[in-house]
Amino acid sequence: MPAAFPAEPQMSATAEEEAYRHIQRALRLGRYKPGDRLIPEEIAAEIGMSRMPVREAFRRLASDGLVVLRPNRGCVVAGLTVDELYEIFEIRSVLEGLAVRLAMPRIDEEEFEELERLLERMERAGQSGSSDWVVRHQEFHGRICALSRRPKLIHQISALHVVIEPYMRIWFDDCDKPHSAREEHAVVIAALRSGDELHAEKVMQDHILSTAPMLAEFVSPSR
Repeated sequence: MPAAFPAEPQMSATAEEEAYRHIQRALRLGRYKPGDRLIPEEIAAEIGMSRMPVREAFRRLASDGLVVLRPNRGCVVAGLTVDELYEIFEIRSVLEGLAVRLAMPRIDEEEFEELERLLERMERAGQSGSSDWVVRHQEFHGRICALSRRPKLIHQISALHVVIEPYMRIWFDDCDKPHSAREEHAVVIAALRSGDELHAEKVMQDHILSTAPMLAEFVSPSR
């Protein structure tokens, strides 16, 4: 899967890191559903390593909010309540609005052309019914966030995209396709072109918040 956001500094390729990336990718793609129990022995055998690195990866995934470690049940895939989903989108709107404001001075015509290319890729994926649309959507948002040049801010935004990605995929697979996506993102680009930082920030915030109600119906009522 292409990196939608700038990659974090590369760590040494430890077994724990390999296990973490393997499980995180499976969670993002929806291979495991909320409430599913992750069996360390099975995952370890699948990757070809001992179970200890897998257990360490579970702890890291728990700190990301992707799994829950429960007594007597082990590692369970986390789900979102409707309230939690709305909260994530509220936080995203604030952080990505800030990223837009910080990015504005660095967006030149070359960057606008790249954003248009990313939008075209997103539209093609949507028209074909490919779930790559979710990745293309992340690439579009990630490109803007990267221009903020605030690594900690980018990391926080990326983590929020990871948490909601399985729900974005469920939503995409269930709906015909997000017909209005091109128009909505074109409005974001137009706001960036306006040169008005506060206006662009508000447009991005509104764009993000408008997505939450569409995803809410696909969220489990409880963990």
